[in-house]
Amino acid sequence: MYDKKELCSKIIELYPDIGECGLDVEVEYNAEKKVWIVDLKKGSHELKHHLEIPDADQCMEGKQCVSLGLEIAQLKKNIQGEQF
Repeated sequence: MYDKKELCSKIIELYPDIGECGLDVEVEYNAEKKVWIVDLKKGSHELKHHLEIPDADQCMEGKQCVSLGLEIAQLKKNIQGEQF
């Protein structure tokens, strides 16, 4: 098993342009729902993503977190759309 710091570091490794752990990316485990909550923040934008255990396991194996990657892409689009 891994902890939130390890998962956050792996997410940053896979998606280096999203920010820093503890600053732009927070990761917490929700024992009740049995999911990892990934909270992404960039400026006024915020995104909370529920990362299922199998997806988190894939992240830790160095594979893309597909569902999280899609959310990150959407967040980037929203931020870029605001910059025009």
